[in-house]
Amino acid sequence: MQPINEMKLEFLSRSSNEAFARVAAAAFVSQLDPTLEELADIKTSVSEAVTNCIIHGYENGDGYIKMSCMLYENSAEITVSDQGRGIDDIEMARQPLYTSKPELERSGMGFTVMETFMDEIKIISEPGMGTTIKMFKRFSPK
Repeated sequence: MQPINEMKLEFLSRSSNEAFARVAAAAFVSQLDPTLEELADIKTSVSEAVTNCIIHGYENGDGYIKMSCMLYENSAEITVSDQGRGIDDIEMARQPLYTSKPELERSGMGFTVMETFMDEIKIISEPGMGTTIKMFKRFSPK
């Protein structure tokens, strides 16, 4: 299936850019006329993905986060990636309440939140090479 529109962004792994990413994704996806609840789901999921890149991927250091959005007739694919430390055990990281940074009082719910609010997520990661999170959201035909 061919996308009807797409965009790509690249920004520094700074916490101030998390809000930018979530608003940019929501503004772009709004072309599909989603409900306010669907937009909130997307914003929350993008926020979690970007925050994971900042906190876990780059461990609050500098690096670049890439985000792309592809729109289809009734769906969106949002990809967030970093070239940070990667995930040692993806299945463990997906478990609710698991966090590799307990000293930062992280809730360990990032992937659970993404899986709850999006229709599908795929996590691709290699230690030392980075992580890519692909999130898919379907919308009811208007």
